Amino acid sequence: MTISEHEHFPQFTPPEYLEWEAQQELRHEFVNGRISAMTSDSVERDAAERMLRERIAANLSTMLQNHLQSSVCRVFGADVQVQILESNSFLYPDVSVSGDVQDRSANKFISHPCLIVEILSPSTAANTRGDRFAFYRQVTSLQEYVLVGTDPIGLDVYQLNERGKWEFNSYESGDAIELKSVNFTFEIDRAYEDLVVEIAE
Repeated sequence: MTISEHEHFPQFTPPEYLEWEAQQELRHEFVNGRISAMTSDSVERDAAERMLRERIAANLSTMLQNHLQSSVCRVFGADVQVQILESNSFLYPDVSVSGDVQDRSANKFISHPCLIVEILSPSTAANTRGDRFAFYRQVTSLQEYVLVGTDPIGLDVYQLNERGKWEFNSYESGDAIELKSVNFTFEIDRAYEDLVVEIAE
């Protein structure tokens, strides 16, 4: 998903934006106080790519929900935004997890995620790796940022270490991934169950 500003959108306060967004057919993000159309909704390559991303997100959400069902954490899908107070922004990740009591009853946005997952596509990968991660890093509760590839299979995991620095690890088919923020280890291929995705040689 990319951040793409459009000058013709009106300028809103955050509450005005949230009220306006609830009435829109397509999704829009609020970036640095400005409304931005979501490229993934308007110019995604094709329906097959969109369905692939949605299926991977559903697989990951199901795994996380099953793992966290007895915990205080909640798993949120692509219809729930992350509020970034530091930059007056609201972004839509594909999957997010929060264990903060303030997010327990959220249905529109959360403010204290510990884990954010984005599903990459050829049309959005560069922006998701760069601009979006820069915004998400402003969220003080965030401990892990996961990028999931669709062509080929692969996961990139950014983890915040005890020194407050982000560490990067890349995984491919056959690997096991440990998400420390939610104490969850899984085989990467489980994220791609029931899908046909190219495996890197």
